[in-house]
Amino acid sequence: MKKEHETIFDQACRTADTLVAMFGQRCEVAVHDFSNLEESLFYLKGNLTNRKKGAPITNLVLQELKKDDLEIADITNYETILKTGSVLKSSTIFLRDSSNHVIGALCINYDISLLIQISGEIEELLKFNKSEQKTENFYSSVHEVLEDMVNSVLKDFPKAQTLLDMEEKIECVSKLEEKGAFLIKGSVEYLSEVLGVSKFTIYNYLKKIREEKEFSIKE
Repeated sequence: MKKEHETIFDQACRTADTLVAMFGQRCEVAVHDFSNLEESLFYLKGNLTNRKKGAPITNLVLQELKKDDLEIADITNYETILKTGSVLKSSTIFLRDSSNHVIGALCINYDISLLIQISGEIEELLKFNKSEQKTENFYSSVHEVLEDMVNSVLKDFPKAQTLLDMEEKIECVSKLEEKGAFLIKGSVEYLSEVLGVSKFTIYNYLKKIREEKEFSIKE
């Protein structure tokens, strides 16, 4: 049995070395031998918790050890906060012999303090002012600009553009006026083709819309 325990703890220590080599200085792995709980820390690789070999078992593990062997379960992904304020992500894996008796534990601690700080910075960076949220599209040609603006307005009408009545066409022109579509050269000609009217009709609609707007401002 002694030889078996030595093999188990040897494997646990090698696992500790591998984990710290893989995850670096922010990782600490402790191996505990429960044959002496007052000095249970058998091996420590990395040092986040400022402990040394021979340190006692933790309160969390002690609480679990009060259970019967078969009821003792691994504790994974829990938060540990050190006196320094550092935040650790921790897991405790219990070591068992061939009789299923719990003889020790492999405890993994990873300092996530920097990740929490970075996460906060990223969250702040990704914040938008929702009250001023805008959608900006990027185009490679003027035709794409006009096509997108006109389509965005026409989708609000449940019929084909050529079937729109005069009031609906005026509403369409009014919405495009608000969007600044007519600041683009060629917009009147393009819209007249889409709506199936002459460009002079579009100009008349625009004149009517602008006069009504000017009148409402004066009032």
